Amino acid sequence: METNCNSGGIMWFFRDRGFDNKSIHEMLKKCKRLEDVQREKASENWDYLKSIGIHERKLPAVVGKCPKILTLDLHEKLVPMVQCLTTLGTKPKEVASAITKFPHILFHSVEEKLCPLLAFFEALGASEKQVGKMILLNPRIISYSIEKKLSKVVDFLASLGLCKDGTIGRVLVKHPFIMGYSVEKRLQPTLDFLKSLGLTETHLQNVALNFPEVLCRDANKILSPNVTYLRKCGFESGQIAALVAGYPPVLIKSTTNSLGPRIKFLDQVMGRRIDEAAEYPDFFKHGLKKRLELRHRLLKQKNLTCSLSEMLDCNQKKFLLKFGFVEQLA
Repeated sequence: METNCNSGGIMWFFRDRGFDNKSIHEMLKKCKRLEDVQREKASENWDYLKSIGIHERKLPAVVGKCPKILTLDLHEKLVPMVQCLTTLGTKPKEVASAITKFPHILFHSVEEKLCPLLAFFEALGASEKQVGKMILLNPRIISYSIEKKLSKVVDFLASLGLCKDGTIGRVLVKHPFIMGYSVEKRLQPTLDFLKSLGLTETHLQNVALNFPEVLCRDANKILSPNVTYLRKCGFESGQIAALVAGYPPVLIKSTTNSLGPRIKFLDQVMGRRIDEAAEYPDFFKHGLKKRLELRHRLLKQKNLTCSLSEMLDCNQKKFLLKFGFVEQLA
């Protein structure tokens, strides 16, 4: 009878907070211990999560994803972990945002999981502040095994010729989500694809250091279709290798919204050949309206000609000075 009584209490707790019967039964199925949780304890945990900055409208999703959160001991488990995460953060809402993204972060032990992770990343040259930023940006990191997952990603990056005493740490800090991907199923096949385009070890190191997100994309679904598109636009294999080496995101940019409109503008409006973009791959990183269209229009007014790099490789003030638009500097 006691369990039924408690179960009834927790049912009312959820109903009071807007959960429907289907959601409640799903949560009870996910976490059997919920049936034995006193309504007061659940309320205490709920209110605590609200007090640390998790918005009330997001709490049902957090608890629905991870109902076990209401069973944790508030003072022995929840508070210490939140306090520890708070020391890693620099912005007020970072911890609340991390818990909202991955509530399971609260189940992990500070001593058994968080401390070894900090030591692992600090040995790679990341500071405690950087490690905190990584974990709060991608809180799933705390659930990854150092031996089975993280070390494999580090070894993969080391195979590119990057150093374990600083450079690899920089890559992980720049894009913490890389640690969530399988070396065998994603990172290595993508690397092999980049090699097949003709990228050298130095180019691959540049990709890893400056655009690690490219390594995380699926070679067959994203990278290969972009290469096919560039070929259709008239770029030859050597030019595609030069484009990717110079500005790797050409492989992951939308062909419809990013690459296509720029190539069309280069050809139809600027009257330039695509060879010029192959020689200056950064052409694809500049904003179409704010930089390309504006600067082309200004140059056209004065009937001036120049290379793409001369036109784009400087800030607005230097551009206006370089081409004599003194009146626009005022």
